[in-house]
Amino acid sequence: MKLTAKFAGALLGAMTFSGAALASIAGPTNPTGERAGLDLASPLPEGVYFLDFASVGSWRSLKGDNGFDYNVPLIAWSTPWTVAGGRIQLIAAAPMISASNNVPTAHIRGMYNPFVAGQIAWNIGNGFSVSYLAGAYIGISGTNLFVNGALAAQNPINQTTFHQQLALAWHGDGWNATANLIYNLIGDTNSVNPLAPVPVRNASFFSYDLGLTKTLGKWEVGMVAYGTVAQTGTYNDANLGPNTFLACSGCSQFALGGLIGYNFGPVITQATIATDLYVHSDGNYWQQKETRGLLRTIIPLWNPEAPKAVVAKY
Repeated sequence: MKLTAKFAGALLGAMTFSGAALASIAGPTNPTGERAGLDLASPLPEGVYFLDFASVGSWRSLKGDNGFDYNVPLIAWSTPWTVAGGRIQLIAAAPMISASNNVPTAHIRGMYNPFVAGQIAWNIGNGFSVSYLAGAYIGISGTNLFVNGALAAQNPINQTTFHQQLALAWHGDGWNATANLIYNLIGDTNSVNPLAPVPVRNASFFSYDLGLTKTLGKWEVGMVAYGTVAQTGTYNDANLGPNTFLACSGCSQFALGGLIGYNFGPVITQATIATDLYVHSDGNYWQQKETRGLLRTIIPLWNPEAPKAVVAKY
């Protein structure tokens, strides 16, 4: 079985760092742009697949000499089961994060929220595909934020996020158009923030990752775009109390960049680089525009053998 770029995108990523406990690290649970240019709508051929996301870039939340990097190994199982013609697919990932800043000196490193999800995907004809995914980033403890050597936020990612995605794709004459629409609903946080003057939790985010590429033999080239819009207002958090302040309330951004990919057969790689053209914040959260590079590697681990033809003997 030959894995093509059209199918590779159905492998899901689970990403980056959420700043529920401290305003300076506020942001969406999964990083906007991680799925830009990736076809998450087309069902995968039955089998098991490995995907790795590796990303480096600046840290939108702080000015100065800083960086925010992540790596996400992921396993996807495209099952033999279908519902109403849609392929059922199961995904699990264990992201790692590393973020640092010089002034103030801030850093956080370690495991991020593990991700589990189920997806159903349809080919609906004429080159169009659609899928729906529902899953969760599971809150964990043990990863802390330090500022100027002191503990600034204890267990800032100890929260669970309900994650939904509607993906759309069209392929025709070598063109690939993709749209991944994502909504993260943040659950009650169990983090502790000794620096916050008022109870703070992360805002829920709507994100969109878009791509338009052209396949030229084994190469794929094109453009990507992505953006986010944060929930506004206050929230009644069961752990923090009523009128909990939403970090990055009303934040929004839009980025534009390029994509290049190559199909080594069966391994597929995709690389993107993009930068923010627009960032909106009240000044306390997102401090600067972000530039980010991302490398995706997709490897099929197992596929069922094709049935052998029966040759009649007389």
